[in-house]
Amino acid sequence: MYVIMGGTGHVGSATAEALLRRGGQVTIVTRDAHRAHAWRDKGAEIAEANIEHVASLRAAFRRGRRAFLLNPPADTSADTDAVERRTVACILAALGDSGLEKVVAESTGGAQPGERIGDLSVLWELEQGLGHLPISAAINRAAYYMSNWDVQFDAIRKTGKLSTMFPAELAIPMVAPRDLGEAAAQRLMSTVDDVGIRYVEGPKRYASADVAKAFSAALDRPVEVEVTPRGKWKEAFHRLGFSEAAADSYARMTAVSIDGGFDMPDNPLRGDTTLEAYVHDLVARS
Repeated sequence: MYVIMGGTGHVGSATAEALLRRGGQVTIVTRDAHRAHAWRDKGAEIAEANIEHVASLRAAFRRGRRAFLLNPPADTSADTDAVERRTVACILAALGDSGLEKVVAESTGGAQPGERIGDLSVLWELEQGLGHLPISAAINRAAYYMSNWDVQFDAIRKTGKLSTMFPAELAIPMVAPRDLGEAAAQRLMSTVDDVGIRYVEGPKRYASADVAKAFSAALDRPVEVEVTPRGKWKEAFHRLGFSEAAADSYARMTAVSIDGGFDMPDNPLRGDTTLEAYVHDLVARS
């Protein structure tokens, strides 16, 4: 049995789907079982657990031998770093005495120690914590999610403008959630010796200008890139409803990623979903 955190989100659901296609038995961990009822029709089981309630999360883990770990994003109206550090600590505590033989953890490219740099430091702490547990741990450091562009779809369709904080021509690793799910499923089903960090990205690297071109082709209308100056980043996050603490963390994370040049590994696990195909499917579904 494979226990899947985040099964109602992009990457967790893609992981569960990939396992079910391979004949695996799957349990979806969710705070609200009603939100996951469709998984029963697909042959999965449901485990209701609150990520901040260690005993309930440990009980969910005990239903399987292997688990996919995903630290859920905090509400951006709160202090995201504080909340996400707390949930990482709960995940690590729940793994103790869980009986699991192996976990696959979703992390991020650029994970590193630091203060108030969002996922970069929060998921680095998850990686470090797993290293101290007697459980085989495979860590997938994901490239920038193609799905991060989804929230702009309505605005792009209405205005013909794509907003970005990245330099328009800066090519970075990107990946579709489906490919992250495939990579996670492969490592969940591999031997207990398949451990350590692997990077996961799409078939090539893309710039914000490429994202605009993909939307332009899918919508059959011009789409231009609008780059938000660094000095306006926090203001932009505030306009999206971010708290002061969250806006500061996300702005600092963006700066560290750009200034550090992103992680550009020579031998990542590569998915086959192109940016153009991802955006085309997004527009078609709408």
